[in-house]
Amino acid sequence: MFTSTGSSGLYKAPLSKSLLLVPSALSLLLALLLPHCQKLFVYDLHAVKNDFQIWRLICGRIICLDLKDTFCSSLLIYNFRIFERRYGSRKFASFLLGSWVLSALFDFLLIEAMQYFFGITAASNLPSGFLAPVFALFVPFYCSIPRVQVAQILGPLSITNKTLIYILGLQLFTSGSYIWIVAISGLMSGLCYDSKMFQVHQVLCIPSWMAKFFSWTLEPIFSSSEPTSEARIGMGATLDIQRQQRMELLDRQLMFSQFAQGRRQRQQQVARLMEMGFSRGDALEALRASNNDLNVATNFLLQH
Repeated sequence: MFTSTGSSGLYKAPLSKSLLLVPSALSLLLALLLPHCQKLFVYDLHAVKNDFQIWRLICGRIICLDLKDTFCSSLLIYNFRIFERRYGSRKFASFLLGSWVLSALFDFLLIEAMQYFFGITAASNLPSGFLAPVFALFVPFYCSIPRVQVAQILGPLSITNKTLIYILGLQLFTSGSYIWIVAISGLMSGLCYDSKMFQVHQVLCIPSWMAKFFSWTLEPIFSSSEPTSEARIGMGATLDIQRQQRMELLDRQLMFSQFAQGRRQRQQQVARLMEMGFSRGDALEALRASNNDLNVATNFLLQH
């Protein structure tokens, strides 16, 4: 469905699989069987600030109390699993940890800024759940995943391989009154971590001994077998090399697709300019000067 993330299921993505299963199961358990325990997982910043209930920064930011948020965030985590395959589970976990910690700080700063500059007092309870790191993943998704056009609609508007994921993120963004605070905090934390600002990626990271421990204890539980229908490619000496080979193959395929699409579009633009009476050489020169903008190229030819 979402071509930008591959079609190998949860193969080589044990952390993504655990984030899909465990929080979702706990969210359903609280909603259906233990509704009286939901108060323990409320993300109440006023209680953290005034009553020093620091534990709410952990409990309130792991499990979603709204099943709609659970569903949307789970779909996004599934589609963002490509980053675990590309960078490895340890680096992916470090990104999630760093954005999770930084977003808590940004939550406080945004609420205090709203009250100080605009006199707006936000609700005491923000949306609960592992939401900020999900929004933070949109930063590397926007920066590092190539955009491939799938269909053209309404002139300049087009559907790409990333459109449905952005729509899903917008659905999560509009699911509650104050979820925009969590979303902005997540995007800011993702930008800080992805750009290596203030060297936070070196401070907020998973130690190697901890990564080895979880790899030994939990990875066998959440690992998935390789799909038998997936075509095999040249295998490297280590799993990291194999993962890199697969990602390089995917990047090459996306690059070739973009190149072919751009070439077809350029040929169509040249044909349209030639239909207007311009020579092929003039059409090519005008498109080159206008960065392949058909309207600008047409005006350029008409004026010269």
